[in-house]
Amino acid sequence: MIKRFSVLYVGQIDLDNVGLDGTPADERRYSNERIIQAYDNSVALAKHMDGLGFYCMWTAEHHFQHEGYECLPNLILLGVHLAGITKNLKFGSGFNVVPMWHPLRLAEDFAMADILTGGRLIFGVGRGYNAREVETFGAPVIDNDANKEFFEEQMEIIFKAFNEESFSHKGKHYTIPPDVPYRGYQLKEITLVPRPVNLPVEIWQPIASGKTLDYIAQRGIKGMIHLTGEKLTDQMFHSYQESAATAGRQLTLGQDLALGMGFYIADSQETAIEKARPYHDERYKWFAPFGFVRYTDSEGRPWGTPGAPARVPSLEDGVEQKVWSCGPAESFIKMLREYEEKYPGMEDVVLHWAEGMPWLEFKEQLTLFAERVMPAFAGHD
Repeated sequence: MIKRFSVLYVGQIDLDNVGLDGTPADERRYSNERIIQAYDNSVALAKHMDGLGFYCMWTAEHHFQHEGYECLPNLILLGVHLAGITKNLKFGSGFNVVPMWHPLRLAEDFAMADILTGGRLIFGVGRGYNAREVETFGAPVIDNDANKEFFEEQMEIIFKAFNEESFSHKGKHYTIPPDVPYRGYQLKEITLVPRPVNLPVEIWQPIASGKTLDYIAQRGIKGMIHLTGEKLTDQMFHSYQESAATAGRQLTLGQDLALGMGFYIADSQETAIEKARPYHDERYKWFAPFGFVRYTDSEGRPWGTPGAPARVPSLEDGVEQKVWSCGPAESFIKMLREYEEKYPGMEDVVLHWAEGMPWLEFKEQLTLFAERVMPAFAGHD
């Protein structure tokens, strides 16, 4: 049963000349004064969501994006600030790019935030996708195997830091603590100070390519499947459940998973599609070169992979594949009811603030959703 509605804001500013025929993504360069608008947007969105009864505002960690798409480099710092100016809304890291952190610094920062906000931050992790930022921070991402190995060792350290009063770790990349003298004795273990008080820590990770799906399902990490075609989504939901079972975690289909989707509410599907089209297309101008077109062919193969379409996706494709809901609120309710029946364990739906959509337009869309869709789901928190 769907219980919680959230929003993913990746940190874009109000982009100029959006749409398929608008300014090419690589030609965008904004001043620092314009980039700062992402923080004004964050504050406005948090206050509006808090007043409407949404559950969580998810944000994304990224760096160096003068193009204006993803401009939030520290989600924990942002979450602590936003928690201080709201009452009930939670703030999720969707996601901290772990290879760009020392795992102990990330664990410490979250632990402090957990205490300072009374448990209103949700911990999210990711391996990264953007070579400009990850490799600049000295971590691998182009070499997928090296990235995976590095990330999993970092996560092992984070799990120990959160859950053990004292611990040590010796791996390929980290020896914690170093074998050094300290106050007259040889150092053998350390303790995270402080540790989170809300234990066990709820951890989320994106499921995009599916390369880490087995790992997160078996380690008890929850998964977010965002803007992904219906067939591939179904494959991932079943794979997550099956992988969890191999580790002794018996889950109802959809349990510990969140589904992210785009939406636009209007009197008709045609009107909604035309209103949302520039923002949908602007997203894929930025993300398609990274391989993030999660629409699929009839066999469930993502576009751009061998045998599947390679063209730029249209919003009509997104509607057909149930990545987007465009039209009257009743049509969105119908789609969500279908997902409830298909995935009875799923409790979380995450709405996407499409890249390029101005704040005032998205604010109106959220208000419509809260008034016309959320009340249909009596179980929502």
